[in-house]
Amino acid sequence: MIPDRPWADSVLDDAVGAVQRGDPAAGVTALMASRGDAELRSLRLDALSRAAIGSSRSIEELVARDQANADLWLWLGRVRIEEAWALKPDVRARAVQADRLRTYHAAMELARQPLLSAAALSPGDPVPWECMMWLALGLERPRADRDSVWFECSRRWPWLYPAAVARMMTLSPGWGGTAQEMLDFARMAAARAPEGSPLPALVPLAHFENVVSERTPISRGGWFSFDVQREVVSAAARWSERRLGGAHPRSIEAHNAFGAAFYLSDLRRPARGHLARTAGRFSRLPWSYLGDPGHQYQRACGRLNVISE
Repeated sequence: MIPDRPWADSVLDDAVGAVQRGDPAAGVTALMASRGDAELRSLRLDALSRAAIGSSRSIEELVARDQANADLWLWLGRVRIEEAWALKPDVRARAVQADRLRTYHAAMELARQPLLSAAALSPGDPVPWECMMWLALGLERPRADRDSVWFECSRRWPWLYPAAVARMMTLSPGWGGTAQEMLDFARMAAARAPEGSPLPALVPLAHFENVVSERTPISRGGWFSFDVQREVVSAAARWSERRLGGAHPRSIEAHNAFGAAFYLSDLRRPARGHLARTAGRFSRLPWSYLGDPGHQYQRACGRLNVISE
């Protein structure tokens, strides 16, 4: 089991390890190599930013020495978002954590300027705008602001998978939207997904999000109705991993989404098929909906006798 590394990218594996050891140079190189491929760029940025939590000062130093580098501004902005999320107080404790909430908002706001700088230096890159979608969500900006940032991102790269996940979250009941508009968006994205795109995985993710937002009692047999199960089966059939240039960078995440949904629906054969293709690499979504992601993933694989491919 390989925790929190849901990708098949040896360059990224090495870069994440280097960043965690305090060497950001490999991270910069990995980001530079992803220019022009927004899906790969977004994945590498996400992973490298999590690896650099607590190390934003070192990236600030790199920015100070090379202020025309869009990669560095982008990385700094995303790291600041990740560092801010770590400060976010639990909703139930907000009444007694007003100071921490203010600290969280101030930390999140620090990400804005670097991301705007990255967007200005690389006008065609959708990834700074994807990051600003998470920024708007984290700051609980009005819906019009969130819609505006989504428009800027989607017009640059219409089917960027992590941006679609962020949009799905924006539309979810847990973030001020409705179940219907969230599910409508997931279904539309799945129906229009280009060949090789894992966007059909938004369908099970939206249903997971919907169940959690309704606070339905969680039990292995009670997550999804028959109609939902049938819809997830249809979405899985729509997804093809065929993609010019190889598998999509987010394929392992999609296999986790479908595998978890089939596992909870007691559809053992498709669950086993998808989880075997994760190669022991689990993603936080959707397993975090069930509890500790690593424990839940390992439990599912154990019950299904999964052997990773």
